[in-house]
Amino acid sequence: MRLVTFTDGSGFERAGVLLENDQVVLDLQAAYRVVQGRECPELSSVLALVEAGEDGLALARSLVERAPALAVRERALVKLRAPIQPPPQMRDCSCFELHLRQSFAAARRARALRTPDPEATLKAMNTRADERVIETFNRQPIYYKCNRFAVIGIDDEFQWPGFSKALDFELEFGCYIGRRGKDISRDAARSHIVGYTIFNDMSARDAQAAEMPGMLGPAKSKDFDTANIMGPCLVTADELGDPYDLNMVARVNGEEWGRGNTRDMRWSFEDVIAHISRSETLYPGEFLGSGTVGNGCGLEQLRYLRPGDLVELEVDGIGVLSTRVGSAGQVVT
Repeated sequence: MRLVTFTDGSGFERAGVLLENDQVVLDLQAAYRVVQGRECPELSSVLALVEAGEDGLALARSLVERAPALAVRERALVKLRAPIQPPPQMRDCSCFELHLRQSFAAARRARALRTPDPEATLKAMNTRADERVIETFNRQPIYYKCNRFAVIGIDDEFQWPGFSKALDFELEFGCYIGRRGKDISRDAARSHIVGYTIFNDMSARDAQAAEMPGMLGPAKSKDFDTANIMGPCLVTADELGDPYDLNMVARVNGEEWGRGNTRDMRWSFEDVIAHISRSETLYPGEFLGSGTVGNGCGLEQLRYLRPGDLVELEVDGIGVLSTRVGSAGQVVT
């Protein structure tokens, strides 16, 4: 199934399923009301549905099979939010080594370009700090906790942060936890994943450059309203198939800026779940990002976004997450 959270003219958030090549949305609660003549608490939201486990998903599938006409909405007439907005918790991991290496190299180039002799400066730079990060990355999964209240969906308005002049997108893959667990083994971890989505981790690179020397990881560079864009849907694990053979493509204003594949993840979500859940309980609805795929952001090319740009992030089997950057009154000059 392709689960979505949407709003219609009533303004209330509802749980739905995309059907007919994503052209229509089945309102699950409305469908249950047509079939059973009453409402079902497990269908009140996508989070409630996930918390209901396999029984909840089976109920949703049975409603999809019937898809009563009175419960079907035209996609163009509804607003899609993030699949779960907000998630109970979210963490962004670093699973792609190529992105790390290319980002470090690009940051060094950017610093060198500000000197009288960029080539000489670049050759003289000490790369040991970067290599220590790579060594840690290869030793264990690394991650940080995101601002879950900054999550928005494909039809929400993105707001350019007023403190930044170097805004970047990040093409990521992500999974949602489907059932509670603690000290989850790697072999059992796949059964704890309910589904997947696309994640655009918008980043203020100028703020990031200023704060990363503090050694506590990204903070304000990723903590601003609307920074975490997710969607367009949560594709359930049974429908997506192999999550580690999916093409990932980033486009800006129709121009391809980069592409990669989920097969290049150094750490799988199973690895990440086993690591994070050590002596820590994971709950249904929690989100884990893959980190940026190699070639999946502007920083790696020293290119940044401009107000009005259209960012399109595509992942096989999930769809396209589109975001228009900035708007009147939010433009940084």
